[in-house]
Amino acid sequence: MEIITLAFSGEFIYIYLSQSTNKKGYLRMYQKVKEYIKAQKMLTSEDRIVTGVSGGADSICLLFVLLELRKEMGFELCVVHVHHGLRGEAADADEAYVESVCREKKIPFYVFHEDVIRYARENHLTEEEAGREVRRIDFLKVYEEWNGTCIALAHHQNDNAETFLWNLCRGSALKGLGGILPKNGKWIRPLLCVSREEIESYLKKREISYCTDETNLFDDYTRNKIRNRVIPYLEDHINKKTVAHIAESMEHLQKIYVYVEREISRYMEQCIKVDDGGILLYEDGFQAVPEELKEGVVYETLCRVTGRKKDIGAVHIKEVGELFEKQTGKKISLPYSVKAVRIYEGIRFEKNLDRRKKVVKESETESFLLSEADKSEGLFQSHVFKKCTESYTIPENTYTKWFDYDIIKNTVKIRHRRAGDYIVIDNAGKKQKLKQYFINEKIPQNIRDHIWLVADGSEILWIVGYRQSQAYQISSKTERILEIEFYGGKENGRDGESFNTRRRSCKESC
Repeated sequence: MEIITLAFSGEFIYIYLSQSTNKKGYLRMYQKVKEYIKAQKMLTSEDRIVTGVSGGADSICLLFVLLELRKEMGFELCVVHVHHGLRGEAADADEAYVESVCREKKIPFYVFHEDVIRYARENHLTEEEAGREVRRIDFLKVYEEWNGTCIALAHHQNDNAETFLWNLCRGSALKGLGGILPKNGKWIRPLLCVSREEIESYLKKREISYCTDETNLFDDYTRNKIRNRVIPYLEDHINKKTVAHIAESMEHLQKIYVYVEREISRYMEQCIKVDDGGILLYEDGFQAVPEELKEGVVYETLCRVTGRKKDIGAVHIKEVGELFEKQTGKKISLPYSVKAVRIYEGIRFEKNLDRRKKVVKESETESFLLSEADKSEGLFQSHVFKKCTESYTIPENTYTKWFDYDIIKNTVKIRHRRAGDYIVIDNAGKKQKLKQYFINEKIPQNIRDHIWLVADGSEILWIVGYRQSQAYQISSKTERILEIEFYGGKENGRDGESFNTRRRSCKESC
């Protein structure tokens, strides 16, 4: 309720509004966010929310809204802050501020210090991409360790409008034009219903401080150019409610996309057949697909056979469509070593193994075949041979490793991770759970289940492309060597001299 005080002075009446006016203003935004969370079914009283807080207006607003909502719902909350190592004392001040807020509010606080410049260089990313990726990794790390149920991020309507315009300029399909989803698996974005202006107004009325990242004021990044130039121009010269209207349009596009995806899945059931060798797209069934959905059916088919969505572009979809017009026997090469072949029934998609023949040669002692290798995305080749002298050179290639064959206890298998897996990380025999290794090395959650492992029971000999166990290293006591090559790394796994060259060298030195 507003409280009005009247003061008389001569002819004039002065009206003073108490702070309850401000309270009404910020409560209005809080109710808006609360209703949005309820409509999107984001949270329950049983949730454990991991919240990313940089110290800026958006994330501080999110934190205080969640603190208010916690009083009503009773969920648990923790905060993650990532120091990117980019802004010196300003970044240190951001960290100190967020920590002080968490201390005052008695919220569990987790902070990570990252070298984003190095990460960007090592992973061939822009600093913006690298920052986004390390934040995601750190959020997931706390999510796992703290037994979180969801991760709350502070994206708002302006962020979504920027994403829409950026994707539109890059020629995005329907999914990209739908923008940022309010809820996507474990990731939730409670502030997508409000604008940056509403957020700043909320903080001002509640007299809550926040940090300002000065790098957002410069046009070094594409998103900053859209934020600082394009959207202000649209609001000033086209429509002052540009952001709100774009947000409404994106909600409609998201609903359309969900419907289209459902229809594509329905038609795919009628026109594709999956077997061990690949996927067959039947021509008769495909021709019955509405013209507007055919590209979507081809795209989803390619994603299934490759196991990936990245790098599947419009040019590949067009090539597959044109293949239907060609005679049987014609073929095209697609990303991730997939080939599409025109056959009588339609088009068959399968892994192209022509350049990566699996060769298992009989060595001086015995032939050795790794279990489950035929099921791998990249092929493995293995050999066992005698170590005849001390004058040998252990390969240092990322995708070729030597192991002491004589101390292997069980059958070596190539597989993906399982509960209980561990790796020996030093010469003293110290063990580390595979899950902890992935966390320490900041390996993204979404690729961990796809990393190939060479395993001796629950003990990991080699995390392919990453680390080799210290327990199976070649030593002076080694008599027989197991060599394993992975034909899926750089240059098909052959980023060094061939096995035959090394084995011949070892044999000639006997």
